[in-house]
Amino acid sequence: MITTTRVPADKPVRIAFSLNDSPDDASSENFPLAFPELDQQLQPLPPCSDSKESMQVYKQHCKIAEEYHEVKKEIALLEERKKELIARLEQVEKESMDAAQLAKEYAELTEENRTLKLAQTQCIEQLEKLRIQYQKRQGSS
Repeated sequence: MITTTRVPADKPVRIAFSLNDSPDDASSENFPLAFPELDQQLQPLPPCSDSKESMQVYKQHCKIAEEYHEVKKEIALLEERKKELIARLEQVEKESMDAAQLAKEYAELTEENRTLKLAQTQCIEQLEKLRIQYQKRQGSS
């Protein structure tokens, strides 16, 4: 459980800490906006140097801010990947539709070719019958 204590306003406050838990003799200059990409309201507030709990809360907040930053970077990368995948999917769908259109056109042309071959065969047969009739007339005259 975390408790807080108030520091009297007239008492000087010296702030020093390190995120890696190593002792550090630093001044309050160690607490600039360490996370400039965070909204001001999400920035870790400098801890009260007299309170271990305040330092722990600050360290936790900094770690959470780092995790938040990493998650935002990952989201940005995933959104970029999503855009790439959507573009690729659209291309594949277009190619698929083109292939389907070509398959349909091939089927139609194949059917037309079959019909034309049948008509050709019928015309050849009719021509042959007409030749035979012509030859019979030539032979009888």
